[in-house]
Amino acid sequence: MLYDVLFLSALTASVCLCLYRIAIGPTPPDRSVAIDILGTVMVGFCVLSALKTGNDFFLDVALAWTLISFIGGLSLAKFLEGRQYHD
Repeated sequence: MLYDVLFLSALTASVCLCLYRIAIGPTPPDRSVAIDILGTVMVGFCVLSALKTGNDFFLDVALAWTLISFIGGLSLAKFLEGRQYHD
C-alpha cells in the first residue's frame, strides 16, 4: 500500500515536471524530449493500474502507447532535423 502511494506521487511529480518543460522549454528538442518522457510516465501509470486492479487490459494499453510513442518520437526527431521523408 505504501509503495503504491510512493510510485503514484513520483509519477505525478514527473508529469508536473514534464508539463513545465513542455510549456517553458527554450527549444523544440527540449519540448520533444519532455513529450517522450510524458509518454513513458503514462505507460508507468498504466502498469501501476494493471498491478493495482489485476486487469491485464492496462498492459495492452501500455504496450500500444509505447509503440505509438516510439514512432511519434522518431517522426518528430526527423522533422526537427529538417530532413525530408523518402518513399
